[in-house]
Amino acid sequence: MNSGFNLAWIELTDLPSWQAAFTGGPVLGVAVAVLAICSSAGCLYHRRRKPKGCLDPKKFKAFKLIKKTQISSNTARFRFALPTPTSRLGLPAGQHVVCRGRDAQGVEITRSYTPITLDSDSGHFELVVKMYPNGRMSHHFRQMRLGDDLPVRGPVGPFKYSPGQVRALGMIAGGSGITPMFQIIRAILENPKDRTSIYLVYANTTFEDILLKEEMDDLARKFTDSFKVYYVLSKPPEGWSGGTGHITKAMIQNHFPSPATNIKVLRCGPPSMNRVVAAHLDELGYTPQMQFQF
Repeated sequence: MNSGFNLAWIELTDLPSWQAAFTGGPVLGVAVAVLAICSSAGCLYHRRRKPKGCLDPKKFKAFKLIKKTQISSNTARFRFALPTPTSRLGLPAGQHVVCRGRDAQGVEITRSYTPITLDSDSGHFELVVKMYPNGRMSHHFRQMRLGDDLPVRGPVGPFKYSPGQVRALGMIAGGSGITPMFQIIRAILENPKDRTSIYLVYANTTFEDILLKEEMDDLARKFTDSFKVYYVLSKPPEGWSGGTGHITKAMIQNHFPSPATNIKVLRCGPPSMNRVVAAHLDELGYTPQMQFQF
């Protein structure tokens, strides 16, 4: 807008007389046209800007449950509607949201979850939630029915992924700790300008416990040069070809890039797994600056 006004001012002041500027002369027409073009360009710029995200980091906002899909005996995928079909959640990759609910005694509680959707998934967002028998927030999700509201606040979290911040990402996940990893994996692979390589080691108890396996296998087939995934099961089925037992130092060494200043290792899982994995990474030479735990 400023450049448009400046151009109009130069043209008007170049006239031999100010009077010509107000008598409908050709220069006035040019100036008016320039102003109109600049105004239109400004409007077009505003129309093309991404819509504002729906989240508020300071207060909870309610989102309606529109779909619930059971994906294992104790895990479900919950889809929540955003205000309009073109609305976006407004959650940077690597960050999470805080959800509010009530436990079996009716006591209000909050828990953090990472949506598996990105802002490119306009109109809705999805959570994959593992519901434990005695989990307080698990009770709330088990009781949710279509049409119920979930109060959500965000974005939250110290980690925010940006394209190209490292050459490669190593990821170690256990159980439902896959959700922040999956979000970042999608953000990288769906951005053709992001050349980051991803190496995921994902541990679970049984084959049924592997969350989002179909989606990750599809991505691994589609992006063979960028995304590698290695599954580990402590109770594998007969004929299992992946890792067995718990994540070992050798597994990390065999499936991760070597320690370097342009490498980052992310981990998310049960506390016991995180402690063991952190010790393995330290022994292999991954410095604290190269590691991040969700």
